[in-house]
Amino acid sequence: MRKTVRHLADGREILYFDDTPDAPPREAVDTRDIPPVAAASEIRRDPLTGEWVVLAAHRQTRTYKPPADLCPLCPTKPGKPSEVPESDYDVVVFENRFPSLAQGVPGEAATVDGAGLVPVAPGRGRCEVVCFTSDHHRSFGELSPQRVRTVVDVWADRTAALSTLDDVEQVFLFENRGEEIGVTLHHPHGQIYAYPFVTPRTERMLDTAAAYRAEHGRHVLGDVLAAERKAGTRIVAEGEHWTAFVPPAARWPVQVQVVPHRQVADLTELDDAERDDFARVYLGVLRRCDGLYGRPLPYVAGWYQAPKHRDRELSWLHLELFSVLRTADKLKYLAGSESGMAVWVNDATPEQIAGRLRAAATLSS
Repeated sequence: MRKTVRHLADGREILYFDDTPDAPPREAVDTRDIPPVAAASEIRRDPLTGEWVVLAAHRQTRTYKPPADLCPLCPTKPGKPSEVPESDYDVVVFENRFPSLAQGVPGEAATVDGAGLVPVAPGRGRCEVVCFTSDHHRSFGELSPQRVRTVVDVWADRTAALSTLDDVEQVFLFENRGEEIGVTLHHPHGQIYAYPFVTPRTERMLDTAAAYRAEHGRHVLGDVLAAERKAGTRIVAEGEHWTAFVPPAARWPVQVQVVPHRQVADLTELDDAERDDFARVYLGVLRRCDGLYGRPLPYVAGWYQAPKHRDRELSWLHLELFSVLRTADKLKYLAGSESGMAVWVNDATPEQIAGRLRAAATLSS
């Protein structure tokens, strides 16, 4: 894989990752006349839950559902400049033009109204966009295993690079797919959030892992993985180094965890064989997901990685995919119990979900 670092017209960094052997040099210049990014994010900590909230009012003007011929993630065409100056690319990463978090956000740590009750600080971090292919009409599930392996290498590269930034505590990589999820750009892409704090979900998982290790001397996800592989009833796909299964307490109508058999803290620690095997297993999961209802499944897929500075020994890297689609034409809405109390009610059992996904492999082949 060849990596080339360039800059866009407003100074943002863009990185080309090429796996095509004869890919041309990446020398195209961004000719657009666009102003520098002016992010004004801040973070505030909820005094009742202790959770940080990101406030990014400048994102109200971000690009919203443009027509395909004006997609900002497609390669640049004559008369139609985009976020990617090249006429083609393999995988590309660039700083988000409308970031929730950004480096250099002005301000100092304080409290709201100076009352000492609600901590507030500049929303410093970094947000990046990852385009998996230059083909606007493809999906992640239609990529080749070689391209998925390239994407894994890119994710690892960005995890390592963003973890060196002073204001970053945790790196989260994710893909949103489908309008039902809230996607406003249909080009196959993901995002990376480099947070200035450890996320609430991660904090909860680390606390659980610490308590379990204190009682049993082992990692909770390791024991869950062993139990799932032994039972087999919720397994969706498996390989030499990874197993994909519906979690035994699934919250969503479609939910799959893809877990490596070896405990690693983040993507940078995966070896070549594990990265190759992930590509095969995950593509199998996505084929089943798209075969489930005979239509492209809207989903969120995100990587759970260790924080940068602490509790890495309590972390076990894994990917989780979930969908809000509970039938071919019905959505799972987050109503009072879920939104108000974070108590989830699922309309299907994990065993039913896994069975449907296994059966979908035949339908999608």
